[in-house]
Amino acid sequence: MDEKKRIEVEAAAMRRLLQHLRDHPEVQNIELMILADFCRNCLAKWYKAAAEERGELVEYTEAQEWVYGMPYHEWKVKYQTEATPEQLRLYEERRRGKAGLP
Repeated sequence: MDEKKRIEVEAAAMRRLLQHLRDHPEVQNIELMILADFCRNCLAKWYKAAAEERGELVEYTEAQEWVYGMPYHEWKVKYQTEATPEQLRLYEERRRGKAGLP
């Protein structure tokens, strides 16, 4: 596969991932963090960083809208639920393990 085609395929796969996340707003960001060590906000940060590495200025809120398909504050009101004590415990365990904390 040549470089141009590879980039097209990667972009198509990324669009599919974003659409999948948009189609499943019931999957909470904290669950993604616990299971996969990334969430929608991580994707927005990676998008912003990739743009800036290529000389493009992208605001974090713009990057979030690209990921969420709507302004983040709207998504949060519509879909975000309060993290359960168990989710918070699991997230903290993952964070500590990643940082090597006791």
